[in-house]
Formats: sequence, structure tokens, C-alpha cells
Amino acid sequence: MDIRWIDSETLNEKNLKENLKGCSGILVPGGFGDRGIEGMIAAVQYARENAIPFFGICLGMQMAVIEFARHVLGRADANSAEFSETTGYPIIALMPDQVNITDKGGTMRLGKYPCVLIDGTRSRELYGVPEITERHRHRFEFNNDYRAEMQAGGLNLAGLSPSGNLVEIVELPEHPWFVGVQFHPEFKSRPNRPHPLFYGFVKAAVEKQG
Repeated sequence: MDIRWIDSETLNEKNLKENLKGCSGILVPGGFGDRGIEGMIAAVQYARENAIPFFGICLGMQMAVIEFARHVLGRADANSAEFSETTGYPIIALMPDQVNITDKGGTMRLGKYPCVLIDGTRSRELYGVPEITERHRHRFEFNNDYRAEMQAGGLNLAGLSPSGNLVEIVELPEHPWFVGVQFHPEFKSRPNRPHPLFYGFVKAAVEKQG
């Protein structure tokens, strides 16, 4: 399988098809800040609309959520509070108990956290167990104020914190393979023991390639 590296800062509506044509899978990785995010969102939209296997990791998951809000729910102003303080639809935001903490380290969710997998989801099938632990490194979370609307629109919340308060995994069940995770599965993946989600993504990409 060939890997094509694409700079999201250079990706736009004019060159999107040229850059992504022929891709059998699209992965948007983690990161911080607003550099290249519109290109990432365009890549997510291309994957969603063209039934291309998609895997979003941390920031990549957040871009998938923003894309869904903008182009499926029609919320053109949807954004992350990390990137826009004026957005009317902050689908990604700090949790209420973190808002008044000014030290970045104080709002970072770091290390291993548990996640409960919802029955019938692709993630539950791939992991083969009802509860997992994964490693995190991020500040912002899926905003629960919009959870019901996103679910009604077709976004599946496939993994949650044990309390149910934090969204860890999102999926599009009608898509061949579309998964976004708030954690970093690459930290637990090995060449001779691939992470279940990487295994599923690569398998879907190979099948797409045909």
C-alpha cells in the first residue's frame, strides 16, 4: 500500500480532487492550533461524500465532527472554541469545569482513560470487548450541548467515558468505514500487533482499493 502525504495547509476546493483522487483511505491525525484545519475539514468531507474509509485521530476526530455539523446539519458556523471565540456553534469546546483555568497544562487530558464501547458499533466489533483504555493528549472535547442534534442527524457516538459525559469515539454507520477517536491509538499500536482500529482502517482501505 502506498502512502500519500498531503499538506492540509495547501488543500482547498480547487485542488481537493486532484490531491485525493485515487486514495482508498484518508487519515487525519492529531495536532494543536488552527493551522491547516480548513484543508482537514475538506478532506473529511471528501471521504464522507465519496464513501472512502476515514480515520480521524484526536484533532482529526474533531474536524470530522465540525465537518458533519457544517455540511450535514447545515450549521455553517460550526467550529472549535480553540479556533474561534465568536462561533455560534462551538461543537468542540472546553468542559465547563475547565473554562476558568488559564494554565494550558491544567486543561490537558493526559494519559490513560477508560472508554465504554456501545454495542452494535464498528469499534465494539473491532475491539471485541465492552470496555477499553486509551491514551489521551488534548484540551478540547465534544460539546455535549449539541450531542442530541448530532445524533439525530446520523452521527453515532460509539464510545463514551464510563460516566457518559465525554465522547471518545464517533462513527457514521451508513458509511463503509468512518471512525473518529478523541484518543491516540498509535501509542498502543505495534508492527506485529496492530491496534484494532488501525487494523480495521487498513483492511477497509485495501478492500476499497479492490
